Amino acid sequence: MQFETTIERPVEVSGVGLHTGVPVKLRMVPAPAGTGIVFRRSDLDYFPVPASWKYVERVSYATSLMRQGVLISTTEHLLSTLYSFGIDNLWLEIDNLEVPILDGSGKPFVDLLLAAGVKELRRKRRYLRIRRPVTVEDGKKRISILPDNAFRLTCDIDFPQPIGKQSIEMEVTAENYARQLSPARTFGFELELEQLREMGLIRGATLESAVCFTKQGVMNPEGLRFNDECCRHKALDLIGDLALIGRPLLGNVIAECAGHKLHTALVARIMSDPTIYEIVTFDDVASRVAEAVLA
Repeated sequence: MQFETTIERPVEVSGVGLHTGVPVKLRMVPAPAGTGIVFRRSDLDYFPVPASWKYVERVSYATSLMRQGVLISTTEHLLSTLYSFGIDNLWLEIDNLEVPILDGSGKPFVDLLLAAGVKELRRKRRYLRIRRPVTVEDGKKRISILPDNAFRLTCDIDFPQPIGKQSIEMEVTAENYARQLSPARTFGFELELEQLREMGLIRGATLESAVCFTKQGVMNPEGLRFNDECCRHKALDLIGDLALIGRPLLGNVIAECAGHKLHTALVARIMSDPTIYEIVTFDDVASRVAEAVLA
């Protein structure tokens, strides 16, 4: 994609927050080149909170942003969809502190983008290209990023049965995301529900917005959308956290049993050291790919 993008027309959706359970309306509004992705709390005089690694606040069961005490929670599904579809500039007007969970996947946001349309702007798109490998670890959890001329990922998970070990590998494009990842829903375990609610979490969770596993199988009457739906959703979450880089990414990400904490730690590691990356244009990437083919 050579030039920056936004959407053609405003679109909106209403729902409830996964953890807070509060009603919330989200409105996507076109923004000019150079704006980036910026949340605006419409209930707080449209106070802006950029979707940036600089404002990461909490990353336990969701990724939250905070600027000057103003919170935006559970950002990952929405940002994952915007990032995969190459949306560079957008105002995200939201009238409460948590992005609506909807059906627990990225698909409702894909549908919103398709209704909004994508508009190309006149400013050249600038990519963040990884120059050397970087790894962040926490016990058995590990995430690495390697140089690449595309955005690729490998995501491995290992949960107790009935989930087990799962893996997915793909190049992240709008088409691949819409088909392979966006329908995958967030998930949890029946035996953890009471504890999570005591912690003030999942107040808005239902079987319409999440997959719930028992020791025997899946509680949801319709079952799973993919045999490896959990791994696909973890990959969806990973993309949403990488979106906090604030530029389209060129690199190969390998996540092994990682989560929000490790995802955002990798982003912070990258952005804190300019020797790890370079900023390039589409033309730069195209010429390097051509050189590699001819070599």
